[in-house]
Amino acid sequence: MWKIVVGFVIFAALALYVISKGGDSLDMSGEKHGADAVHSEPAKAGTPAAPAAEASAAK
Repeated sequence: MWKIVVGFVIFAALALYVISKGGDSLDMSGEKHGADAVHSEPAKAGTPAAPAAEASAAK
């Protein structure tokens, strides 16, 4: 029983640490639909690929 309490305390401390490091950019409101949804523009053909994709393609 005490192991469950210790596990919960550790999990809660980790969650509070992550939330505190998130600052103002952390959004915990869940999925957004409709006007609240944020859509980014698709990548243009002239922009370079991500470095991780280039590194895996070079192998």
